[in-house]
Amino acid sequence: MSARIAIDAMGGDYAPSELVKGALSALKSDPSLSLILVGDEGLLRAELALNGASELAIEIVHASETIGMDEAAAAVRRKKDASINVAMGLVKRGEAQAVVALGSTGAAMSAALLSLGRIKGIERPAIGVVIPTLQGPCLLIDVGANADCKPLYLQQFAIMGQVYARQVLKVANPRVGLLNIGEESSKGNELALASYALLAETPRLGFVGNIEGRDMTRGKADVVVTDGFVGNIVLKSAEGFAELFETLLRQSIMAGGLKAKLGAWLMRQALKSFKRRVDPAEYGGALLLGVNGVCIIGHGSSRAYAVSNAIRLAKEAIVGASVARIAEHLAPSEGTPSTT
Repeated sequence: MSARIAIDAMGGDYAPSELVKGALSALKSDPSLSLILVGDEGLLRAELALNGASELAIEIVHASETIGMDEAAAAVRRKKDASINVAMGLVKRGEAQAVVALGSTGAAMSAALLSLGRIKGIERPAIGVVIPTLQGPCLLIDVGANADCKPLYLQQFAIMGQVYARQVLKVANPRVGLLNIGEESSKGNELALASYALLAETPRLGFVGNIEGRDMTRGKADVVVTDGFVGNIVLKSAEGFAELFETLLRQSIMAGGLKAKLGAWLMRQALKSFKRRVDPAEYGGALLLGVNGVCIIGHGSSRAYAVSNAIRLAKEAIVGASVARIAEHLAPSEGTPSTT
């Protein structure tokens, strides 16, 4: 299946160079893709030429303005022709099926809400990120869109996460867990206690109760729900520990003498496989669920490999029809999943 994806090529720390390289890599891996680079046309054509791809079938849509990583989300309203706004507009008009944004998370969220709007029945869109576990991929939601939440928001995050896990991660019967400080239903703060009661009453949700942080990576749930404040800390901490482990391992090998270096050489394929399983760049970005369109938000520090994987993630969401399925689940009554 083909997928037409707009890329905000001016967002992020390494734009437009790494975004162009990532787009070319994605197209090489999947020729069925139809990609649109949005940004300064002159700069983008120059980057394509530098990569020997000036004649490649990648469309360029010019945008005269850029929103920097240090700019507030309010810049989205002020800079009408910013690349993120132009990219979102392509989806709104049906000229693209998804947006990949690697710049400011706040700007991407604001642009998505202004251009695409929310799915009917969704109070707050949420950012979901796929994380590795011992039992396969798991969706952690929310990881930063909503620092302050109500139980209803967490219920809707759970519904959206369940749909995504079924449609895109291909989990037949997704298990939904609530991130908490203990497994007992009596544990947690006011938000956790009220959310537990609401999730337990939600029909056909597959709610398995509270999930402690250490159990999340053991694969005890396919969807783990939390507020954006806690979720962001969990995500950033996990990324930091992964970097720490890699750095300490490299230092230990270098300090271990010839035997350690020889052992590392013999294990090089296993080490590469391990890195692929824990590297955030493998997943490319996070999904902004709850808006009327597919939107992938990546790290501002993303390099070409992460950009390529973000594009792949966007196609998976398109093929899985996640937006339409979420809308269907909320159609019977706002805030409760469909029983069909």
